Amino acid sequence: MNEASFIAATHFGFGPGPQDGPSGDARGWLKAQLQGPDPGLASGAFAGLPTGQQAVDVLRADAMARKALKEQGLPEKGNFHSQARPLYEQDATAQINFAATTQAPFRERLVWFWANHFSVSAQQNQAAPLIGPMLREAIRPHVTGSFAGMVQAAERHPAMLRYLDNDVSIGPDSRAGQRTGRGLNENLGRECMELHTVGLAAGYTQADVTAMANILTGWSIAPSDKGSDSTGFLYRPFAHEPGAQTVMGQVFDGGEQAGIDALNFLATYPSTYNLLAKKLVTHFVADNPPPDAVARISGALRDTGGDLGAASAALVDLPQAWTPGQKLKTPFDYVISTLRAAPPPPDQPAPKLLAILSGLGQPAWGAPLPNGWPDTAAPWAGSDSVTSRIDWAYTYAGRFTDSGAAPMDVAQAALGPLLRPATLAAMQSAGSRREALTLFLTAPEFQRR
Repeated sequence: MNEASFIAATHFGFGPGPQDGPSGDARGWLKAQLQGPDPGLASGAFAGLPTGQQAVDVLRADAMARKALKEQGLPEKGNFHSQARPLYEQDATAQINFAATTQAPFRERLVWFWANHFSVSAQQNQAAPLIGPMLREAIRPHVTGSFAGMVQAAERHPAMLRYLDNDVSIGPDSRAGQRTGRGLNENLGRECMELHTVGLAAGYTQADVTAMANILTGWSIAPSDKGSDSTGFLYRPFAHEPGAQTVMGQVFDGGEQAGIDALNFLATYPSTYNLLAKKLVTHFVADNPPPDAVARISGALRDTGGDLGAASAALVDLPQAWTPGQKLKTPFDYVISTLRAAPPPPDQPAPKLLAILSGLGQPAWGAPLPNGWPDTAAPWAGSDSVTSRIDWAYTYAGRFTDSGAAPMDVAQAALGPLLRPATLAAMQSAGSRREALTLFLTAPEFQRR
């Protein structure tokens, strides 16, 4: 592999594994990953994991079990064992393992980028078991398709509806609102505008947010015996705010179709393409995105009507994206690139990935706010964060004391010409295999991409 090949694998993906990476045309290798269906879905890597609808059914079963205990006057502790938590752990582990082994790491990085754009937290509103299905049902199928299609799938997915309380949002003048006195929740209306589509630069008002929230009333979730679709989504017309609503000067009539039309309007708005371009260039180029690079990606989105595959291919063609080491790896990036560079020896137990990520400060699908995990270096470069990485690197390197690949082979396969002479010299003078591998895993060039 030449230098461009290592940059392609490291900067656009999660780093090469022992037996993968481009062997010739680095740009062609990246663009080829944008063709065809999602490799994880196509390969059956996630077979057996629950659909969104099945996860909704499990959440209802948990709720009923809790209710029964309360009616009996029994405490939850010792009497209740959630069925939802194991679903989250199984799904998150499967998708993290796929990232660590996929032969299409650029495409997989895009999956996790868009999952963070449409962030849902496993820590809130019992959304945890729904997030894995959302990635498989709303994100993966649209990574190289239209952004409008991804917006529709993400905003109506039960994970998003539960996380942002839209499943309990009721139009004040709807039949349900008049009967119960319950009212509007603006969370989804606000976040789909501020974070997911047009952004604050569009200049929308609070009245626009309220109107969007009204449009999305009735978008809810339900178990399978209540008529929901395969994701668990159900439109409830009796909870929908009647009448036309105006968002950013555009009028939308009532009903479920109003939400579809409004989201298409927002997804294809000019400021949406600018917001997406800035985020993509920040992620794939540098913390301070070059304005000309942002303009090129925004133009690619505008010219293709929001084609994410075209925008991703345009990223590959950015000259600024081929300078290595511009981005500090997040804890997730760091763990995945470590697993790809130095897979655990077969005689060792599988790493406890969810615990590792939590210990490094980035629990799987656990961003504390709807804007997702930060994509710049500063939040991940504090002394505590650095110390945690060193401690984990030393712990993980302990797996290779008597087995596994030799540290120098790991380093050469992972970084090749990007490996600094100073790192090589330090590894060669290390007192043990464990120390040598720790030095590599904590080296500046491995900490960055």
